[in-house]
Amino acid sequence: MKFRAEIDVMPLKSLLDPQGKAVSASMGNVGLAEIKNVRIGKHITLEIEAASKEVASEKAEQACKKMLCNQIMESFEFTLIQL
Repeated sequence: MKFRAEIDVMPLKSLLDPQGKAVSASMGNVGLAEIKNVRIGKHITLEIEAASKEVASEKAEQACKKMLCNQIMESFEFTLIQL
């Protein structure tokens, strides 16, 4: 079976997000002063060939932990969609 993993990698809430802070500070300049606390991360999609959803989930988690996410500074979450 084939699955698509939709992965979101975000900076840890306890760490400063310089990109998000810069965007938050600029919101007032474009007429959106009511928007605060912007956090900027990454969205990654990948396809996984696996025998079951459980196996695909494990493969997606391994990819996140080993390559896609720096767990010292980032967190991740993902959803799987069967194709």
